[in-house]
This record gives sequence, structure tokens and C-alpha cells, in this order.
Amino acid sequence: MARIDIFNGDADGICALTQFRNANPGESRLVTGVKRDIALVAKAGIEAGDEVTVLDVSLDKNRDGVVAALDAGAKIFYVDHHFAGDIPAGGSLTTLIDTSPDVCTSILMNGHLDGRFVEWAVVGAFGDNLKASAQALAKPLDLPGAKLEKLENLGIYINYNGYGAALEDLHFEPAKLYELVSPYASPFDFMEDGAAHFEKLETGYRDDMAKAKGTKPSRESDHAAVFMFPDESWARRVSGVYSNDLANGSPGRAHAVITERADGTYLVSVRAPIDNKVGASELCMRFPTGGGREAAAGINNLPADQLDDFMDQFSAFYAKA
Repeated sequence: MARIDIFNGDADGICALTQFRNANPGESRLVTGVKRDIALVAKAGIEAGDEVTVLDVSLDKNRDGVVAALDAGAKIFYVDHHFAGDIPAGGSLTTLIDTSPDVCTSILMNGHLDGRFVEWAVVGAFGDNLKASAQALAKPLDLPGAKLEKLENLGIYINYNGYGAALEDLHFEPAKLYELVSPYASPFDFMEDGAAHFEKLETGYRDDMAKAKGTKPSRESDHAAVFMFPDESWARRVSGVYSNDLANGSPGRAHAVITERADGTYLVSVRAPIDNKVGASELCMRFPTGGGREAAAGINNLPADQLDDFMDQFSAFYAKA
């Protein structure tokens, strides 16, 4: 029997697992990857008797792996906030899934654990660009503004670290970053003891964002804007957090950041308007390798011959929304 933790390599996945393992200590085998690497369950080598925790990856994208693991005799605890589709029946599968636009996996885990490690839930929510939800979670903590800002920055930086076409694009492999933060019941203790790691993330984030902010939209209206990025590591790293930054700066408008890939396809990050968090997953799922949630979604490999169609549909979708 093995204990296996499968999780998204972004802030939400890492912070959800950090909460869970602080509450349930024990050695486990980690299965994760870059943020867009979400079809993880089938890769985990799950066998009879294994205890599996799956966090912040769509069940819809992992259904075959989940069914195979259940058939093999594994026990699975699945927590997520992305589109799930039909949930497999079976007493060995426990799910905590909520696709509401103001919920993330860290928030769900916080509720499951009765708020025992709420500071990490706040970090995860900030990282998932759920600023209002994060602030609401943090309100009972009565933190000074400067301390709350530190939690927000940590969430943004951990989330930023997860983006890239391959692990080589990242400052820290997600499994390594989880191992660095997870021994700490409080993120403030991590930021104090791991100041060098925090500084590395912060410096990378600021450098990449400075490059991104010089980019002008290739399409722009009152309802939607599209930004095109080159096939470079900094662009792949910053695509998601820059999309969040754009969404926060113009809350009434939808945004798409489209990054060239070396194989001729495109990586797409879509953010629904902050003021109307709907439709991002519906739009992206119209295209191959698309998925996500209502407020934020993406396409991993948009074929070049579908680029214009995507931009047309994106603009039309949010003109009506």
C-alpha cells in the first residue's frame, strides 16, 4: 500500500496539499507538474490498497484514470473546483467538488479542515486570483495590511511559478516548492525561514512582469482584449499571472493572453470579467485541449489554423455576456 498525493503545480494545489498534510502528516509519493499538466491520475501508477489524494485537477480530465484506480482497489479523496462532468460511483471515491466561481481547492480544503490552517487557504485563494474570497477568509485573523499583503504576494508568486510549457521553464519544480513550504503550519514562518526562496520567486515575477507590461493588445474592445506573447520562457511563465493582472485592472472586460509555442500551436489563458465571472471554461472547451473553470480557463495547444476563430469567438462571446 502506498500513499499518493496528486496535485496541480500552482498555488491552489500546493496550498491545499500543504493544509492537508499539516493536518494528516505522513510520507507520500508526489505526482504533479506544470500548471497545465492536469491529466495526472493515470500517470500515478496507482495499485490496490493505495490511498490517493487528488487536488485541484479536473475530474473530467482524469475520469479514466480515476475509474481505473478504483477498479484496481484504491481509495481516493478528490477535492477540486473545475468542471467535473459525471462523477464515478463507488464507495472508495470521496469527492469534495464545488465549481462556484468564488471558490478554489484551498478554500474547500479549509472548510474540510475546519479552518485549522486558514493562512495557507488565504495564500491559495490569492494565488487563484480570488481576492475578495481571500480577504473574506482572512478577515477573522485581523491581520495588519502589510501582513495580508505578504500572503497575497506569496500566493501570486507560487502561482506564477507553476506556469510554463515544461519544468525547465520554472524557477522551482512544483514538487520541490511543495516540499519547501509544506513543513510550515504558517506561511509567515516559511517566508521568514525560506527568505531566499521567496526572494527568488519575487525577483523572477517582477522581472517577467516588467517585460509583459510593455505588450500592447492585438485586439481590443470595451468587452474583450487579446494579447499576443512570443515563444520565450518569460512569456510562458508570466501568461497566467499577467492575465490575472489584466483582469484586476479592467474588471468589466474579458482578457485572453495567447503565447506562441515552439511546435506552432498556441497556449491560451482566458479570464472572464471580474464583474461577471462566467463562461471561460465553456469557451475554451470548444477547442482541442481546452478546459478550466467559469472565471479562468485556457487552451494548452490551440492549432494555428484555429487562432482567428478563437479570437472571433472570444470577442463575440463576451460582447454578449
